[in-house]
Amino acid sequence: MPRVDILHSVAVWQRNYKRISYAKVKTRAEVRGGGKKPWAQKGSGRARHGSIRSPLWRGGGIIHGPRGPTSYYYMLPMKVRVLGLKVALTAKLMQDNLHIVDGLDMPTCDPQYLADLARYRHWGQSVLIVDVNKMPENIMKAAASLKTITLVPALGLNVHSMLKHETLVLTLDTLAFLEEKLLWHDARYTALYPFRLPYSDFP
Repeated sequence: MPRVDILHSVAVWQRNYKRISYAKVKTRAEVRGGGKKPWAQKGSGRARHGSIRSPLWRGGGIIHGPRGPTSYYYMLPMKVRVLGLKVALTAKLMQDNLHIVDGLDMPTCDPQYLADLARYRHWGQSVLIVDVNKMPENIMKAAASLKTITLVPALGLNVHSMLKHETLVLTLDTLAFLEEKLLWHDARYTALYPFRLPYSDFP
């Protein structure tokens, strides 16, 4: 059973990675007016007040409100991010939505040819095509005008994109590349000693 909780954690992390809230409210020091004491401290029988822009008053300043811009950035452990990638790939394979192709060479740059190819191969409503090598010019031109087909490099493959698209298409070179990187991540967590700099043995 796929770890849906891991998928959710990584997807939320990706959404919040660049999220910034610009909400900002004014405090009592920033609201216009309120410099004069509304009435005398004593003698009127009313409650004591020093400014009509106090947070107690309508139209006054806000206490503990948002003071943006606020960043929602936080870092997820590398183990969790790698596991999320594995779970997403496994889920695509279980759903029969993972397809392997020899290459991405096309005889023409006509977008209709690529759309017909995706329909003929039953790739679904949206397709994410991944290649570790430089994308051929024909497929780049064809996919540029198709909203349902997205091209990404192998280093840019992520959980959010895989969940957003119905079908994932990998080339053989990309498959070998992902296998090498994911297996390296499995083997990199060793004892603390002898000490090694992080990613010093990155392939």
